[in-house]
Amino acid sequence: MRAGGMAAIPVSPAVIPAGPGMGPGPAEGADALFVALSAGFTVLSHPLLYVKLLVQVGHEPLPPTVGRNLLGRKVFYLPGFFTYARHIVEVDGKMGLFRGLSPRILSSVLSTINREQVKKAFPLEDMEHVSNKDDVKTSLRKVAKETCHEMMIQCVSRIISHPLHVISMRCMVQFVGRELKYSNMFSSVRTIWKEEGLLGFFVGLVPHILGDLIFLWCCNLLAHFINTYAVDDNFNQASVIRSYTKFVMGIAVSMLTYPFLLVGDLMAVNNCGGNSSEVPAYFFVERPHQQLFSLTNFIWEKEANHRFL
Repeated sequence: MRAGGMAAIPVSPAVIPAGPGMGPGPAEGADALFVALSAGFTVLSHPLLYVKLLVQVGHEPLPPTVGRNLLGRKVFYLPGFFTYARHIVEVDGKMGLFRGLSPRILSSVLSTINREQVKKAFPLEDMEHVSNKDDVKTSLRKVAKETCHEMMIQCVSRIISHPLHVISMRCMVQFVGRELKYSNMFSSVRTIWKEEGLLGFFVGLVPHILGDLIFLWCCNLLAHFINTYAVDDNFNQASVIRSYTKFVMGIAVSMLTYPFLLVGDLMAVNNCGGNSSEVPAYFFVERPHQQLFSLTNFIWEKEANHRFL
């Protein structure tokens, strides 16, 4: 006993109470690891998305090759990813495959951090989860509540990261006409602000958000109905099947929402200052198609819907 009747409480030297300045805890370390993994995946997938954007805008620098389809008929095939990537390397070198990477990494990091912050502010523990014992009305109400939670996270994340997405798209699409207007992130911000104002950073945002919302609702509802009515509880692997249902539905629904992402990307790069006499793509046109429905109709009429696939 110490003076004054206070008992001394021994503290093990191996257990040090956490406090300010004592270093990150497990939660902070996990968040940092998740951000690093997200940035790493962005770097690895960037060449693929770069080639995809050039194909989306209609840039076809290489002639098609003659091949045969499954029925044995002769058809023309456009160059694949590796052939296209090899062409980019021949023109710009290996680092050319990573044109527009910096804003994409920042966009990915901002999106990941924002998601984690929103999840902490509105944790899922405070929400009711769907149970097999719920009736149809109750289970649908819970699915709708969970989907609204995911929708809020996705919308906020998309709005915050979209300006960097626009900059990245415009940096990459300059490969077509060999312009240098959007040479780096800071000059791109200055150029967009000077020429288009604040709204220029959010061109193409609406179709992206529409695609995200349709994806979330369709994916969650389809997964719920399949898990509830198609998967039998008596089946031994029922829990395993239910755990993969949402993933499989996500792949299927992504094909439905892809046209929204396509239109959003084309709106982001449309009429951004390319030289129309050198660019064989259809987004540099005499009359800018900045509105969602007018650009969608233009693509449909121009490409007879195969550009969506």
